[in-house]
Amino acid sequence: MNIGLDARYICDHFPGIGRYVANLVSALAALDHGYRLTLLYNPALPNTRHNLDALRRLPHVDLIATTARPFTLAEQIQIPRMARALRIDLLHSPYYLKPYLGLSCPTVVTIHDLIGWQFPHTLTPHARRLFRIAMRLAVRTATRIITVSHNARDDIAYYYRIPHARIAVTPEAADERFRPQSAETIAALCHRYGLTAPYVLYVGANKPHKNLERLIHAWERVCATAATRPSPAPRLVIAGHYDPRYPSVQRIVTERGLTTSVTFLPNVPEADLPALYSGAELFVFPSYYEGFGLPPLEAMACGTPVVCAYTSSLPEVVGNAALTVDPFNFIELAEAIECLLHNPAMRAYLHEQGLRQAQRFSWQQTARQTFDVYAAILSERPPASSRDSGGSFPGI
Repeated sequence: MNIGLDARYICDHFPGIGRYVANLVSALAALDHGYRLTLLYNPALPNTRHNLDALRRLPHVDLIATTARPFTLAEQIQIPRMARALRIDLLHSPYYLKPYLGLSCPTVVTIHDLIGWQFPHTLTPHARRLFRIAMRLAVRTATRIITVSHNARDDIAYYYRIPHARIAVTPEAADERFRPQSAETIAALCHRYGLTAPYVLYVGANKPHKNLERLIHAWERVCATAATRPSPAPRLVIAGHYDPRYPSVQRIVTERGLTTSVTFLPNVPEADLPALYSGAELFVFPSYYEGFGLPPLEAMACGTPVVCAYTSSLPEVVGNAALTVDPFNFIELAEAIECLLHNPAMRAYLHEQGLRQAQRFSWQQTARQTFDVYAAILSERPPASSRDSGGSFPGI
């Protein structure tokens, strides 16, 4: 059997989904299932985060290039043609932008969240229309749906009136790089980035649902309180993918006179993240909607105490191992940050609890659950090699 996986999303434009695909492929390749994994990728898409050559070297994995880009008509034509020519038995699309017509094999789609329904004001009118049309097509044309949390599964079932049984939940995980780092490694990273302890860390995009404006208002209160204490003033470090469409956070920092206490580190290399997490006094994640919420789990895997919102999927991710708050109440957020900054015993407790919680998730488990979805579909279908292949590979 030949499993196709749309790996075009391993690129800089899709940092979270790219990480999901890369980790899933690595874990799938390690399973003893006897299937081939055919990855369709576009070498022209910028990719500074993941090593495609490492994926190419995995057992039973083939990388096949395509010129089709996401968001284009070409993907609706080229990907089905390639699936037929390569005799793919099942195609897994890790994002709702997928081929909707012309496929000769069943499809699985991973839907990570429904923010376009839950918080439509976070998208432009054009993006909202695209989201709703493309998502409806993805749900209708997929043989099976995968999502990454029970909260996301419930959202999908509610908005599209489909049974829970058609939606498989395969949680994400922090990969093995995320573990507590040595003092020397942390010191070297802080020197390179000009960071001084103590710092509070946020890692993620700057999109509206990440709630960074409220985080800045909360941080202003933290700074006001810190000015009355003799201990070193903390710094807020905002790291992660920077989207130029949303510059409001930088503007607010400047307007509120917080430039000396807030540091922006856009697009930190993947290799630097474990040390960046490990060096933080605490990690804060105020996002009010997440399909899964990987950064808090990565922080816990590095032993860093976490403050996060208690909305959407985040309680599933952090369990009882984080201090959770109302993301719409910046005063409560500020008080939680201050509580951890000035309570070493609480930080030590969350350090231990976070490490245990992170161990409950693994990409090996995710891969096994994902493969179970593939196997259930393929058990009802003859292999492509026994069907009409539709012609030789056209070289697209």
